[in-house]
Amino acid sequence: MKLTDTQRSTAWQVQSLLLSYPDADLLGWLPLLRRSAAALPDALGAPLQPLLIHLETGEPLALATEFVDTFDHRKRFSPYLTWFAHGDTRKRGMALLRFKQVYRDHGLLLDEGELPDHLAVVLEFASAHPGPGQRLLIEHRAGLEVMRLALREAGSAWTGVLESVSATLPPLRGDEQAAIAKLVAAGPPDEGVGLEPFAPPTYMPADLGMPTVAGGRR
Repeated sequence: MKLTDTQRSTAWQVQSLLLSYPDADLLGWLPLLRRSAAALPDALGAPLQPLLIHLETGEPLALATEFVDTFDHRKRFSPYLTWFAHGDTRKRGMALLRFKQVYRDHGLLLDEGELPDHLAVVLEFASAHPGPGQRLLIEHRAGLEVMRLALREAGSAWTGVLESVSATLPPLRGDEQAAIAKLVAAGPPDEGVGLEPFAPPTYMPADLGMPTVAGGRR
């Protein structure tokens, strides 16, 4: 299926919002999100419909609890892409710096305290900058697919968002399928060293005072 840049950008923006905490702001956007999803090709828009219905018909407190239970309490559903590749190791700190540098190279600065590898943030960035955004998603394709499979296995209402994200990307190659199988079997590495980046000061990007990417994640 050949997608246009506009279709991908629209899909990534809708996906990003649907991976945000379901507060009153997000619930208020649901009519627009439903119209946007309906205008997408079926492979991108149809998987989003079950979650849209779930959010429209659910009780706000129950939705918030479900979201936190899913994404904050279970690492196999982690929305932080570098965790799948690097776990809690030194390499994760360097991977986070790469995300930040890509964003800065395109004039974007995250809100204070917002990690750059959160899938909602990456998708929001990709919607405005399809080339570099798609490259970041492809680089972390194994983690995306593991997260998709885990959500599907658990019967999560958010499964369709990952199905839709996967449909915006090229078909999996053999080496990517092998990486996914390895990650499913072994899980991410673990050194237990936290997230502090181990890089010389010259590689630490300074705050350049550029515009911020919209927040709203949890």
